[in-house]
Amino acid sequence: MGWLAAGEGYEVALVEGRVTARATAGRSAGRQLKTLPKAVREHPETDRLRRFAEWLDRHAVSCVAQVDTWMVSSLPVPTGLIARVWPDEAWQAALRDLVVVGDDPDETGFLRDATADGSLKLVDLDGETVRIAPETVTLPHPVLLPDLDDLREFAAELGVVQRVEQIHRATWLRPGDLAPTAAEVRDFAGGRFPSRFGLAARASSLGYRVSGGYATCRVRDTGRTVEASVWIGEPYWDGDSETGALSWQDGDGKALRLPDVGPVAWSEGMRMAAALYAGRTVEEGKGA
Repeated sequence: MGWLAAGEGYEVALVEGRVTARATAGRSAGRQLKTLPKAVREHPETDRLRRFAEWLDRHAVSCVAQVDTWMVSSLPVPTGLIARVWPDEAWQAALRDLVVVGDDPDETGFLRDATADGSLKLVDLDGETVRIAPETVTLPHPVLLPDLDDLREFAAELGVVQRVEQIHRATWLRPGDLAPTAAEVRDFAGGRFPSRFGLAARASSLGYRVSGGYATCRVRDTGRTVEASVWIGEPYWDGDSETGALSWQDGDGKALRLPDVGPVAWSEGMRMAAALYAGRTVEEGKGA
């Protein structure tokens, strides 16, 4: 975006997301100013740029949220769609360096570019740049990536930084020795908080939905919608509160036995429960 006139003797522009001014006359002509002069701060062009910057911030957050949804649920994404949104800097920042898998499991690599013809350029685990053009690709949840440790090691070598947490996302594998009738996990129960409001606020700040007495997260796993729930206390309770058991329900609200919970739903439920528990009040000193 270029410089826009903002009154006599000044121009404004967005520089790294911030409204910046420069003088157009006098000894300071062409020099960016450290602060906005009063006449510039109150100019309509400055106000329009501020509102545009706010929109860009919301757009960037929206792109990250959408890509995170694709990744968590491992939904198939049309390669043509990725190619169309790639020129948008916000979309590109959200998608770049995510692990992408094509039709063939061997077509796996870090996304580096998307071309107008609908093909994607990846860097595979051999360090080679490959081009794939399937109709759809997936951005797999890390618990589904068989080469996750290798991908993490290679990402460190490449200096990969993902805007959407994928390969460094905390994951939990479902144990293989669960009782057939078990229906809840209590690994992260008993985390005490000074108030129910504080516990609910923590859940919301982490991006989880608070409904009734539960913090919940919903994912699509193995072709069905599953919701994980952690008890956080009665909604209008004004005393201290603590985290309760973790359980899962299907799309109809029917409780699932633990052996029937899919790998992604299990991992994301445990991730939520662990994140809530981590904010608990920790007693210090003798007898804690």
